[in-house]
Amino acid sequence: MARRMARRRILSAAASGAALLAVAAGLTACDPKVPGTECTMFPGNNHWHAKVVNAPVLSNSTNLVNTVGATKGLKADFGSGLWDGGPIGIPYVVVAPGQAKVEVDFEYDDESDPGGYPIPADPPIEGGAGSSGDRHILMVEPEECVLYELYSAYPDGDGTWSAGSGAIWDLTSNDQRPLGWTSADAAGLAILPGLVRYDEVAAGRIDHAIRMTVPQSRRAYLWPASHYASSSTDPNRPAMGERFRLKASVDEANFPEQVRPIIVALKTHGAIIADNGSSWYMSGVPDERWDNDQLRTLNQIKGSDFVAIDGSGLMISEDSGEAQPLP
Repeated sequence: MARRMARRRILSAAASGAALLAVAAGLTACDPKVPGTECTMFPGNNHWHAKVVNAPVLSNSTNLVNTVGATKGLKADFGSGLWDGGPIGIPYVVVAPGQAKVEVDFEYDDESDPGGYPIPADPPIEGGAGSSGDRHILMVEPEECVLYELYSAYPDGDGTWSAGSGAIWDLTSNDQRPLGWTSADAAGLAILPGLVRYDEVAAGRIDHAIRMTVPQSRRAYLWPASHYASSSTDPNRPAMGERFRLKASVDEANFPEQVRPIIVALKTHGAIIADNGSSWYMSGVPDERWDNDQLRTLNQIKGSDFVAIDGSGLMISEDSGEAQPLP
């Protein structure tokens, strides 16, 4: 699904049974660190990690769900193997300590973070090096625990790069983008913390909300988002930052082991709308250990199995990503 900035597209091994039982009982803890580093995916009190089980359902939830697609199935937009010559999902890389930073020329430089980005010689690019799609590049610097994210990134051939937009995130902080600013994502959010990763599923628990797309959004953003990507004011279209929660009636025990932690996470932490795209598409990291057949069973879950929720009770300040527990 091709992404555009608001001004540019304004019109438009698997978890064990024992681990899964422990998750259902709320007895396990998942290490929220970036694999291979001591860096957390933002502090534990960040909005990505908030539980929304008790969040109230919005009065127009049914209308919002119908707009996204009540009969459309949930889709894991990630997996193993290749699609159109590129990996399936949004990859990321932990760069070597001291990785040299290169200059990036931004199309939307007024909303992008300046400074060098530690792009390695052959970075993993969403869709592959030859992709004409979103071409996100996500990089974690492990010594400073800083996340660098680029959208629509292309090499210039002289060691520098060009990109649509870019954002630099301190993973030890709850700092947000300035209101009105985009990031490498339409909603102005970080991308990596919302991706489904195989290591989480193998550990038996996903402790964060999941990045999701919808085909039609409205000209609004809700905390923790900071940017919209539509000209429509239709209140039945979801805003950027809108949260959806999977209904408790969906029984993860009826699904293969590899997707059960995903289902539990959608019921516990929900999904956050971060971009325009296809209906109910969840983002994740490509990995050869994914079983695509198991992931496809998620399509049995339909839009009507979700509710739109009011997550405003989590917010402490619109300028911070810190979240407070819901009653």
